[in-house]
Amino acid sequence: MNFYKDNKDIAFQLQHPLMRKIVELKEKGFADKGKYPHAFLDTDDALDSYDKVLDILGEICGDILAPNAEEVDHDGPQVIDGRIKYAPGTQRNHDALTQAGLYGMSLPREYGGLNFSMVPYVMAAEIVSRADAGFANIWGLQDCAETIHEFASKEIKEEFLPRINKGDTCSMDLTEPDAGSDLQAVMLKATWDEAKGVWLLNGVKRFITNGDAEIKLVLARSEEGTADGRGLSYFVYDKAWGGVRVRRIENKLGIKGSPTAELVFTNAPAKLVGDRKMGLIKYVMSLMNGARLGVGAQSVGLSEAAYREALKYAHERAQFGKTIVNFPAVYELLAVIKAKLQASRALLYETSRFVDMYKAYGFITEDRKLTPEERNEQKEYQKLADAYTPLLKLFASEYANQNAYDAIQVHGGSGFMKEYPVERLYRDARILTIYEGTSQLQVVAAIRGVITGAYLARIREYEKTPVKAEHEQLRKILVTMTEEYVKAVELVTAKNDAELSDFHARRLVEMAGHIVMGYLLLLDAQREESFAQSAAVYITRGQAWNHERFAFINNFAPDHLGAYSVMKDTKAEE
Repeated sequence: MNFYKDNKDIAFQLQHPLMRKIVELKEKGFADKGKYPHAFLDTDDALDSYDKVLDILGEICGDILAPNAEEVDHDGPQVIDGRIKYAPGTQRNHDALTQAGLYGMSLPREYGGLNFSMVPYVMAAEIVSRADAGFANIWGLQDCAETIHEFASKEIKEEFLPRINKGDTCSMDLTEPDAGSDLQAVMLKATWDEAKGVWLLNGVKRFITNGDAEIKLVLARSEEGTADGRGLSYFVYDKAWGGVRVRRIENKLGIKGSPTAELVFTNAPAKLVGDRKMGLIKYVMSLMNGARLGVGAQSVGLSEAAYREALKYAHERAQFGKTIVNFPAVYELLAVIKAKLQASRALLYETSRFVDMYKAYGFITEDRKLTPEERNEQKEYQKLADAYTPLLKLFASEYANQNAYDAIQVHGGSGFMKEYPVERLYRDARILTIYEGTSQLQVVAAIRGVITGAYLARIREYEKTPVKAEHEQLRKILVTMTEEYVKAVELVTAKNDAELSDFHARRLVEMAGHIVMGYLLLLDAQREESFAQSAAVYITRGQAWNHERFAFINNFAPDHLGAYSVMKDTKAEE
């Protein structure tokens, strides 16, 4: 089975009108042509290469990763003498992808990469996640290479980046026992050793995904006497240098093939990435945005797996003389799962295109100055990427959980049994709304897009796009939803109450998200009619979802604050 070829919705996103411009910017006018054997000749050659590589990846995922998933979930990794040993299936997965040359897809060719844009790289992450969401963490941590490429010195790039394509694994070592989401509280100490000419790291890191990786990016406190983010720097560590021991791996609910470790650093040598004091403020924030894009892809891939398992079972399971797919209660459930899946995928690739555009301009600045028009376009796409990334992470992860839950419901009692994959999918999904920033933290980031009007401005752009006559009614619903959203924002902001704004933040963000994804599905339906069904399901459901949120917000007028006061009173309860 080929997990790329059997899903035309992924290839559809490669045909988006913006993709040609993305390729041309990424290739810098195809400057590598003639320098490297596999450099693209032109835009068509690049898009064809994206397709062919995804085809290879899809085959490996369908034939190797997916069949290994249950075994990996059962066996899990082990700690042996302070080192992690992968489950046998995990190692087979890693070896197959390494031998196919599929690591480092987005890195420049000079470092052994394929120089792919972000969109096909994210597609690869989605496909891998459909096969095994746990293994997707090991695959996805090659994002660390992006951070090294973007911020490290030339010497560090040359030392570490060529190793990614050869299969060296990565980890980002951020959290500590007393510093989870609050990374400003990180206390692992980095001390400059003048005699050795190296930084030495000492302390403990916890909840580190793929914690025994060959290449680590470590957030550490380099400035004596500091206690906030301004005292943190970023370091790269090579496992061969020694000084790091795995104390234990966590026994988790799901994603069991991905080892989550507690690590002890004892005079571990490391090299500084970029400038001192910028570790959290600049480098980790960039890495976290990439990681959140990765969790978006992981979530969409898991949603795809859940939908397919539910659809397959519904066509096979017979009750009362007919297969259950024929019962309205079941086919409605399936239609909603599919609509949420396709909506989150549309948001995933819209966000990926925004990231591609601003990053491509960033790398062009290494060779020349941008024109004023290019600079403005880069700034606009970066603002959009910053606004859409938390929206994506919030919705895609929540929908993955909902879809896995509903896939079990379609299975009935069978879904509760371990012989059906949906049981594993349900467990794997649960972490998606938690790591790389909980859903609540995504709301904190996304509410800025509500307050600044970034989402509304983009919605107005979508609104201008003509639609087919048969889709006009759906467009009118979205216009009505937008009017209601504007009123909701005005109701909340007019009160000039910061706590009340925080209280309603998730409702406002979700209202914006439903409109954005409704438009994205509607616009996809203009290019491919097969999306019209999900557009209709999602937009009509979205209208109801938004009206519920508007009604709740509207009930918090100054003379109706009783319920709000009751909820605030829970803070005083023991």
